Amino acid sequence: MVDMTISKNIVHIGASEKDLKLFESQYVLKSGMSYNSYVIKDEKNVVLDTIDERVTDVWLEKLKQALEGKKPDYLIVSHMEPDHAYNIGMLTEKYPEMKIVGNAFTFNILSNFFTVNNLEARKVVVKEGDVLDIGEHKLQFFMAPMVHWPEVMVTYEQTEKILFSADAFGKFGALDAEEEWLPEARRYYIGIVGKYGMQVQALLKKAATLDIKMICPLHGPILKENLGYYLDKYNTWSSYEPEEEGVYIACASIYGNTLKAAEKMAEILKEKGEKNVVVADLARTDWAEAVANAFCYSKLIVAASSYNAGVFPPMEHFLRRLQERNYQKRTVGVIENGSWAPSAGKCMKAILQEMKEIKLVEPMVTIKSRMKEENMAQMEELAKELLKKK
Repeated sequence: MVDMTISKNIVHIGASEKDLKLFESQYVLKSGMSYNSYVIKDEKNVVLDTIDERVTDVWLEKLKQALEGKKPDYLIVSHMEPDHAYNIGMLTEKYPEMKIVGNAFTFNILSNFFTVNNLEARKVVVKEGDVLDIGEHKLQFFMAPMVHWPEVMVTYEQTEKILFSADAFGKFGALDAEEEWLPEARRYYIGIVGKYGMQVQALLKKAATLDIKMICPLHGPILKENLGYYLDKYNTWSSYEPEEEGVYIACASIYGNTLKAAEKMAEILKEKGEKNVVVADLARTDWAEAVANAFCYSKLIVAASSYNAGVFPPMEHFLRRLQERNYQKRTVGVIENGSWAPSAGKCMKAILQEMKEIKLVEPMVTIKSRMKEENMAQMEELAKELLKKK
């Protein structure tokens, strides 16, 4: 079980939904999902965010235990997405004297979801750098727009030096999932926040000015050690730099002939000294994992069958999802297959050319149904060009 202990007067009251199979109705979950919420007990008692509908009952019981018979004085709303804000309406009715802390954009969106009695008198509108003094603890607010909604803000607790980071530094998976942080954190970041690298960079610059001892996200484990590692990963991802030197070969094959070519391409690359080569069958791989892995490596080869005078749909879906997330700064090779009028290569290149700082490497390999000797020679040349030092 992941240790979610924070401190004597700061309590985690989150919960996991282990049976959930899809997050945001599109991301496949391998081990469920966690939703975090926190209570700070002081002269004034503060709840930081509510929780998803599916785990409301567990959250309410934990909230009751944490408050020990007292009432919350403030609810801080970091993010208005329903997986964190679902219970705002219920909580405001249950505690009619509780103040609601958010920024101006928070309350614009809040009114779309809830009708809160006496809202104007209960609103505490904060701006960049404002501090809420609740006794021993001092809560400072920093805006994080588009990480990954426009109203997002993070809260820095000055006394214990804790950053409540909203969706930043989160990951897929239930809290008791026995898995390392990186793969599911990468898949979560690239899938959900990947488009907004510039905004994440702005948040990282703010974080760099703070003395942070602990990071408490809205999804995933509390981060207590080696914080530089997590910050460095976020810096790499948000600056669109590769994590690793290597080649990711993404293949969309109908009957298996294009996949055989992709696997042969991997062999050739390894023979030429590239040790880090991964082949993915897009028709049988979770698309979000494929997209995250493409961001991980420094080079990409796309290999696809032609289909309806275009490209086999799993490849088009993959490339469009890369494009949505601002895929850039990569070297890319192309392999196409077609039995009578190959069209996949033209379509893949057209999409790749819409992306930033993509270096397309020649030759493009064109296969007519099945690999032949001339294709081997083309792949040898493509490997040679792809592996050239900059």
